[in-house]
Amino acid sequence: MGIKTRHLRVDAGEAVDLKRWPTRVEPVYGSKHSYEEMLSEHVGRLSEMQELLYATDQHAVLVIFQAMDAAGKDGAIKHVMSGVNPQGCQVFSYKHPSPTELQHDFLWRTTRDLPERGKIGIFNRSYYEEVLIVRVHPEILKGESLAGDGDDGKRFWRDRYRSITGLEQHLCRNGTRVVKIFLHLSKPEQRKRLLERIDTPAKNWKIGPDDLKERTYWKQYRKAYEECLSATSTRDAPWYIVPADDKPNARLMVSRIILETLEGLSMSFPKVTPARQRELAAMRRKLLRD
Repeated sequence: MGIKTRHLRVDAGEAVDLKRWPTRVEPVYGSKHSYEEMLSEHVGRLSEMQELLYATDQHAVLVIFQAMDAAGKDGAIKHVMSGVNPQGCQVFSYKHPSPTELQHDFLWRTTRDLPERGKIGIFNRSYYEEVLIVRVHPEILKGESLAGDGDDGKRFWRDRYRSITGLEQHLCRNGTRVVKIFLHLSKPEQRKRLLERIDTPAKNWKIGPDDLKERTYWKQYRKAYEECLSATSTRDAPWYIVPADDKPNARLMVSRIILETLEGLSMSFPKVTPARQRELAAMRRKLLRD
């Protein structure tokens, strides 16, 4: 079965109801072996495309991952990007903002980490936390020293969505393609994975009391995600809702989405000019005389 990403993309202006989006679909792989073969093929192709991205030096790609806890963001990044040259790809994860970061606007700390031309940047969580966890826990706004009320009124959040889409439009106009992936996990599957973290000593470090506390806000997070996905998926910077209950399936879909993004840039290696050909010929002759 081929991987079709079109049905995963949120159309601009589409109202998202996550209950209507599946967390598990029929696997695109037939067996563990076929999964490994497909992923290997995707990883190899991604490596080739990243080299082409670097050689052309005209575009950058920013991949944003957002999800509920235990949805598999780390694993997807690790497996999908395993074959990409580390010099051409950077991963940034964002936790609670520092005092210095709180003294700036909410986009400042992530803007510093945007990828330069020729590179792929990956945000494991991102500025979208400011309309997700902050939406669920509006008391966090008190630490941001905002002018005015800074409450959870509709206008406040609408303005934040506008700031985000404005940034992404600016990036697109200046050569950075933004692709956003929401790993859509079900509540029962999250419970299963959290229990596995408790029952597996090597995974104990991955779980703490806050994970269980945040799980009690499941409905609030779902609503925050629905409004965020609806308000910020655009033609140039779309959201993809990837069913995440099946980790291998999700990784194959993620790799296909990133590949299609790179292929959509219509890149080619720089043409060799006559002057460059003469330079190369002279260098070749010099080497043969050594």
